[in-house]
Amino acid sequence: MTPETVMTQGRLAMETMLMVAGPMLLVALVVGLVVSIFQAATQINEATLSFIPKLVGIFIIMVIAGPWMMTVMLDFMRRTITGIPGMVG
Repeated sequence: MTPETVMTQGRLAMETMLMVAGPMLLVALVVGLVVSIFQAATQINEATLSFIPKLVGIFIIMVIAGPWMMTVMLDFMRRTITGIPGMVG
């Protein structure tokens, strides 16, 4: 196994991780921003107020994008596992 193979596999793993986690992180960011603007406008200083909306938003995006995320992860694992003989030799 060459260093280039290791670096390529690491890069592919990082890209897959960012692609799968991206929608959930984006939703959490947007919901947090909206709640923060609401808190600033109403002068409510409650640190736990954004927790439930973020949780609900992430749950909704997992229901909507879950099949796609699972497909991306399964494709990555399938490519990795089927490529093991080529990496060893």
